[in-house]
Amino acid sequence: MGIKTYKPYTPSRRQMTGSDFSEITKKTPEKSLTVSLKKNSGRNNQGKITVRHQGGGIRRQYRIVDFKRNKDGIPAIVMGIEYDPNRSANIALICYADGTKSYIIAPQGLTDGMKVMNGPQAEVRIGNCLPLSEIPVGTQVHNIELYPGKGGQMVRAAGNSAQVIAKEGKYATLRLPSGEMRMVPLVCRATVGIVGNLDHNLINIGKAGRKRHMGIRPTVRGSVMNPNDHPHGGGEGKTGIGRPGPSTPWGKPALGLKTRKAKKASNKLIVRRRDGRAIK
Repeated sequence: MGIKTYKPYTPSRRQMTGSDFSEITKKTPEKSLTVSLKKNSGRNNQGKITVRHQGGGIRRQYRIVDFKRNKDGIPAIVMGIEYDPNRSANIALICYADGTKSYIIAPQGLTDGMKVMNGPQAEVRIGNCLPLSEIPVGTQVHNIELYPGKGGQMVRAAGNSAQVIAKEGKYATLRLPSGEMRMVPLVCRATVGIVGNLDHNLINIGKAGRKRHMGIRPTVRGSVMNPNDHPHGGGEGKTGIGRPGPSTPWGKPALGLKTRKAKKASNKLIVRRRDGRAIK
């Protein structure tokens, strides 16, 4: 998918870029696979804001994407590639031989009319979903399960892929997009290929209003606030943080504090962290 630019008839339009949607072949979503999304603007069930900088935005319909891919042995034909406002990747509408329709994450190179299949007997081909035990070493995969039958949880964003590095015992070792090396059970499933919409990270939003359409409200830096509003606030001109380290508006440590639990069960499955160090 390419990037399109705009004629600069306003200052913000000069920097703005967008997707040309050249991969999209179907404009309207499948009604049976959509549900309405209720906005909560970052508020919990008490009406209190628990996630800041959320609110407004264009109303969206949620597309029900099949991350489990557990309809085995039945071939499906790709009916169209669609835009999904809820994720960076595009989605593909597929129709199984028994008439069931479903959405899947659209990998790079998947087009209308192509066949996809799920299960251990499927070929190692773009868009097919197989257990890691059936995928050869060196293959690029996405939509990877962490627990058998739970559905893909890792590597689902646009342009991402993981590589099968090795298989030993009950585990396959994968190199994730972050550089982390992690072991995943061989019975877990993954989809062959790279997630499509590769140029998504090159898009320049261009103006604040476009960010508001996405449901994101302004973020104010703590250093420009008053001391009673933020620990970084106050002082004449631009001043340093002036305390033991960067902190949140509520005084908790921020920016680089390690939050992973030392005794987390999955630590033993991480061969190498994304910073290159081994987990102790």
